[in-house]
Formats: sequence, C-alpha cells, structure tokens
Amino acid sequence: MYEIGKREFVSLFKSFKSIMIIAILLATSYYSAKFASFIVTELTDVEDIDIHYFGLLGLIVLFGQLFIMGLSHDSINRELHERTMRFLVTRTSRVSILLGKFFGILMFWFVCLLTSFLLISIFAHKLDLYIFSQTMSLLTFQIALTIFVSVLIPKPSFTMFLGIVVGILVPIMGFWLTLTENVWVSWIKYITPFYYLDQDGYTFLVTFLFSGLLLFAAGLIFNRRDC
Repeated sequence: MYEIGKREFVSLFKSFKSIMIIAILLATSYYSAKFASFIVTELTDVEDIDIHYFGLLGLIVLFGQLFIMGLSHDSINRELHERTMRFLVTRTSRVSILLGKFFGILMFWFVCLLTSFLLISIFAHKLDLYIFSQTMSLLTFQIALTIFVSVLIPKPSFTMFLGIVVGILVPIMGFWLTLTENVWVSWIKYITPFYYLDQDGYTFLVTFLFSGLLLFAAGLIFNRRDC
C-alpha cells in the first residue's frame, strides 16, 4: 500500500496539469490574501482571518471536485484498461491498491492545501487549523468520490467526460440542496458534505464518515471486478 501511494503521490507532481492546478491554488491564495489585507478595516480578529482564506475556500468549494476529477479520474480504471492491475494484484491485495491510490492522492492535496494555507498565514498572521480541517474534509470526500467513480466506470475515456460533468454539477447541486426549502428534496442535503460544512462546530467531521462509506462501496465493487 505504501509503495502504491508513494507512486501515485510522485506521479501527480510530475503531471503538467498538476503543476497548473498548484499554480492556480498558490496564485489564488496569494492574491486573495493580499487583497483582503487592504480591505480589512473594522473586522474582528476572527473575521480578519476568515476573509483572508475566502478566495482559496471559494476555489476549492466550486472547482475542487473538477480539479481532482481532472487529475485522478482514471486512477483505478487506467490500471485495468492497461492490464497493469494484474501485476499489482499478484503482489498485494485489492484493498491495499485501493487505499494506496486514495492516500497517495490525499497526500498530494494535503501538501498543496498546506502550502496554500502557509502562504495565506503570512498575511493573516495566523494559521487557521479549523478552516484547514474543514477544507481538508471536503477534499477527502471529493477524492473518495473520484476513486468510487474510477472503480465504478471501467473506461478511462468515459470517466474523463463524467469527471467534468460531476465536477460542475456537484457544487451546484450541493448549494441548491442546502438553500432550497422544497420539502421533497431538501432531505438530500443531509447526505452531502456542503450542509455539514455550513454548520457551526465540528459537524464537518461527518464528511469523513461519508468518505469512508464511499471507499467501502468502491472496495466492494473492486473486489468483484475481473482484472
């Protein structure tokens, strides 16, 4: 599992698309934090810190799923399509392959997010671990959903298209379900991460539970699939 995760982590940093996304994250972090430093006047210390992270948070919420899908939509089905999965399953279990892929992608985004937060902390004069944890919980869910889709759909070309659709629709549907008063569909918000991120306290931890359920479902499907 460690070697698979390490390979996934390193390969992501070698990708041109990854470099572009990292540049977007850092540029958004820098300019949003710098701009916030100029507009902050009579805000409290907590509000002062929050506004510095607003640009990065907006980017992750709106485009995080699209970014992750764009980079890792074929993390599992690529191995199946290229027949390299047969080699992997002779050396380790399918659960180790699945978790290795997941943690490799997770560590990549952890490093990207931590670097962005450290950059913002220069302007905010404090590293907000609470907001970092909230954002990381959302990224964890988005990564788990990407792994699930990559296991569910066997063709990488189709998941590339589906990744764009899911990346655009998921945040739109999440916001709509959180804000709608339609009693027939409003209950769906309780099974989306956006509702728990919008609540006070540590309700965002529920998002990690959702991530675990997605990985568990992906594992069940993966174990039944021929390599």
